[in-house]
Amino acid sequence: MAKQSRATFQKREKEKARQHKQHDKAQRRLAAKERRGAGAPRIEDDEPEIVGIRPEPYAVPTQWDDATPTD
Repeated sequence: MAKQSRATFQKREKEKARQHKQHDKAQRRLAAKERRGAGAPRIEDDEPEIVGIRPEPYAVPTQWDDATPTD
């Protein structure tokens, strides 16, 4: 009967090691996700007042209304 309990003990230890490894891997994934989600890296040349402003289509200035297209 000693052999049965030894195999069971080894199985239990192996399962604990597997669960511990799985837990560590999940923690590493969460940490990596937080690092990636921290935001886009900021370029040093960016001016703080214009960061995030996107160009939009604007109306044609009145001085160009009567201009003839040159193709």
